[in-house]
Amino acid sequence: MTSSLPLSPVALPAAAGRIPATIVTGFLGSGKTTLLRHLLQNARGRRIAVIVNEFGELGIDGELLRNCAIGCEEDSASPSGTVFELANGCLCCTVQEEFYPVMRELIARRAQIDHILIETSGLALPKPLVQAFNWPEIKTACTVDAVVTVVDVPATAEGQFAANPQAVDQQRRADPNLDHESPLHELFEDQLSAADLVVLSKTDLVDEQALAGVERTVRAALPPEVGIVRVRHGELDPALLFGLDREAEAHIHLRPGHHAHHDDEDHGDHGDHGHDHDAFDAVVVDLPEVGRERLLDALHALVRTRTVYRVKGFAAVPGKPMRLVVHGVGRRFDSYFDRPWPADEARTTQLVVIGLELEAAAVREQLLQATAGAD
Repeated sequence: MTSSLPLSPVALPAAAGRIPATIVTGFLGSGKTTLLRHLLQNARGRRIAVIVNEFGELGIDGELLRNCAIGCEEDSASPSGTVFELANGCLCCTVQEEFYPVMRELIARRAQIDHILIETSGLALPKPLVQAFNWPEIKTACTVDAVVTVVDVPATAEGQFAANPQAVDQQRRADPNLDHESPLHELFEDQLSAADLVVLSKTDLVDEQALAGVERTVRAALPPEVGIVRVRHGELDPALLFGLDREAEAHIHLRPGHHAHHDDEDHGDHGDHGHDHDAFDAVVVDLPEVGRERLLDALHALVRTRTVYRVKGFAAVPGKPMRLVVHGVGRRFDSYFDRPWPADEARTTQLVVIGLELEAAAVREQLLQATAGAD
């Protein structure tokens, strides 16, 4: 893992007080990365360090954030920020192995940092991460300014918290301990229980009646002091998100949740963290150049035949000088061209497929066969 922070060209005074950190949580495909991209592009002089927790072998979110065209590439001389990619799995599982060393390095360079942004995996529980800020070395130097939970409005309006209800139901029935509750529903409620601010995303994809219904559902699960904001395309004024001064680590233990019996355990050792994400599989697929429509058709066919929660990655499209970014949640896919291919970069297609009981070889073979040939 690379953990270098670009040095400021001008010596800065020691930071006064503790470094504020904002934790952005939300389910897969809810819009967390889009929100972070907008915040970085509108940093307004803030020197922001970004920690991206990626679920899967390929750091797709880190790659997209590094190419957000604001100079946050690794080893850049720009003070805008550096992306820290953590290893596979949820952040609360890797927190002992990697989160602590990264935070120590950021603390050592605190004079160069105004704010820390942490994007958790869509499968992560936020509460253990907030509790980690009570570790003595972190507590004296950093504080959780706020936990921001991003809610996928179209999925929630449909009564789901992911866009694939069949996959959610299969997961629920596969675990006899869940009774009639979906684990995704529990995760959604735990993410809300930890929130200091809730962001309703993709509001342009539903009508006002559906949006109002989602807002009522979310509000019913929140204390009155927790705000709710509506956003489109992740466009949230940083002034609404930074500087909330919640000091969430001081009272996170008072917030109820389905996983409280695990979350409240001491995370001071490297033992079992009490929750299991082994049911989720992440398959990395490398493909050659492929036409946009052929690729999207292949992905639609994949989610119809397998339990897939999320697809994310980028593609090389024949004859196109720009790289194509692909996001999929359930059966809904979005794609856009984000940047030119450098002359020295291999034009390849790389995808991460996240789902339940996925056989890596079978998924790769299905996509290879479906994308082979000319459009």
